[in-house]
Amino acid sequence: MPFPSPSALRALCLTVIVSCLLAGTARADLVWDPNSGWRIEGGILSGLTGANGRDALDRMNKARRAEDLHHYHSAIKAYTKVTQIYPNSIYAPEAYYHMGNMWLDRKKYLKAFDAYQQILTRYPNVKRFNELIEIQYRIASALLDGERNRILFGIPAFPSRELSIGCFEIILGNAPYSDYAPLILMNIARGHQYLGNTDAAIDALDRLVNNYPDSVLCPDAYLRLARMHSYLVEGPYYDQAETKQAITYDEDFMILFPSDPKIAEAASGLDRMKRMLGESKIKIADFYFYKRDNYTAARVFYNEAITSYPDSEVAKLARVRLAEVEKKAAAAAQAGGVKKKHFLFFF
Repeated sequence: MPFPSPSALRALCLTVIVSCLLAGTARADLVWDPNSGWRIEGGILSGLTGANGRDALDRMNKARRAEDLHHYHSAIKAYTKVTQIYPNSIYAPEAYYHMGNMWLDRKKYLKAFDAYQQILTRYPNVKRFNELIEIQYRIASALLDGERNRILFGIPAFPSRELSIGCFEIILGNAPYSDYAPLILMNIARGHQYLGNTDAAIDALDRLVNNYPDSVLCPDAYLRLARMHSYLVEGPYYDQAETKQAITYDEDFMILFPSDPKIAEAASGLDRMKRMLGESKIKIADFYFYKRDNYTAARVFYNEAITSYPDSEVAKLARVRLAEVEKKAAAAAQAGGVKKKHFLFFF
């Protein structure tokens, strides 16, 4: 193998040096000292040189001293300048972080949330990632629980749970595989329930059980899904799609979590929904039997009522009606008056 040429060696050395400098920047931390101001530790570069580096450092020191004196307006103004003029420096994420803390201290939750989001969006490898997700989660939870965002002159705005749901969705996008993700979806569902958006709440819980099947929140999510679908059931005369969904979630709960303390609650809900489904079949069968003399259709639906919940009062009633059908059909056949009936279903 030939020995590398001097120019190739120089290029290789330059590459190694640049890589080391960039790695140093990635590992660098900003440390505050009340006496000497900000300094960089654990790294080599700030991302700035010469006059720009001195200007950025002066602005950061001015902002931090104003922050420590609770002169938040001046501090936020100085930090904002840093993020605008030097967005690619090591100082920018630190400036956003301190702005977020000050907005949060003033209960301007949405501005605080946005400041933290700027860090997560622009600087995704920041060491404070988990801390920022936790803070954002606390902000969204506070808004969901009715905490009011402060606006101009610190005046509280009206509670807005819609905003909390939007914040939770953003956090979920930031960290879809974090420990917070299932809890975020549960809170999204709770917020939609409060607002009366049942379909959206069902969607959030459905995402929870499908995307995070090992979460400790799954049992509760299955029960909530079953009950939400059951609330959408309008009665035995109406479409039973929601009834069937409720039955599915109750049955899944009982299969997946047989030792859960709420197993009796699931069994009770399953009983109600199966009775509802059986009653719906009987109503349809009654229509064909009593209103149309269509014994074939009546037999089908009475049998479906029995099949849907065999050991119930509904099934007993269906068997009684089915015997009546057979008796009347036999009488009609003997009289020679059996007429061909159209087999029409109404749902």
